[in-house]
Amino acid sequence: MGWTINDIETFLAVLDAGSISGAAARADLSKSVVSKRISDFEAALGVPLFTRHAGRIAPTDTAHALAERLRPALAELVAATESVAGGEAELRGRLSVAAPMSFGIRHLGPVIAGFARAHPGLEIVLDYDDQLTDLGRSGFDVGLRIGLMKDSTLMARRVCEDPRALVASPDYLARHGPVATPAQLPDHEIILYLNARLSEIWPFGPEIRPPRPGRVTANNGEAMRDLAIGGVGLALLPLFIVHDALRDGRLVRLLPGLPQQPLPVSLVWPPVRPMPRKLRLFIDHVTNAFADSPPWQRGLQDGDDEGETG
Repeated sequence: MGWTINDIETFLAVLDAGSISGAAARADLSKSVVSKRISDFEAALGVPLFTRHAGRIAPTDTAHALAERLRPALAELVAATESVAGGEAELRGRLSVAAPMSFGIRHLGPVIAGFARAHPGLEIVLDYDDQLTDLGRSGFDVGLRIGLMKDSTLMARRVCEDPRALVASPDYLARHGPVATPAQLPDHEIILYLNARLSEIWPFGPEIRPPRPGRVTANNGEAMRDLAIGGVGLALLPLFIVHDALRDGRLVRLLPGLPQQPLPVSLVWPPVRPMPRKLRLFIDHVTNAFADSPPWQRGLQDGDDEGETG
């Protein structure tokens, strides 16, 4: 018994969806068809790819290892057929995108909507999660990363840069005192980020002591912003999260003159040659959308913030 491209695509779809029913819904197929394709693929390979228990399936280590090799191979196959079809052929297939939640919701969503309108034959799967996603293992074609790149195996293209802003509410500063110099920072508490230590994201160098760790921790930048607006403590956040609160005075930017290295915002993707046309066009589209000064930075560059202190 042999296998088909449909078997491979169905196997990857089940791996991505985490269930037969989820993959069937995405592909507009019956669960019985998806289940049979998986069984046929396993029979052709002679190894189990999923364990079954109480109506649930879980991928084996063999499945993950196979998927890591199949994804780039399948991408090359698609790219080869696209090159023959010509550069003007309508985009088809599926493009899966992973992005951090706050940047995705606030700034990336409208850009992707424009791409989706321009390519009505392309299925786009968008996943927002602040946890770092293993693109290859999770089946994503492309991801957006904020910060310095740590995975040298990924290809990357810079989209823009964004500074961090140390912020507090006017009410907090009225109750706890101003932050007019760096020496006053240790007298204040800071809201912590669950996904990284403060020392890992502190952008002002070891000579500037950070505020004391606070009693509140959150796993999302917008949650941290709202806590800061509520007067819980200081917060260190990218400007793209707090720009609107700075403009309307709900937050004040502290010590904006402190030098720092801006956060790089990049698109990353697993290395694949040739690059699928859908991926290349998506990367170009997103990069072009932020080619000029990002809209949230206009009027909020260092020294231009309303209500700033320090």
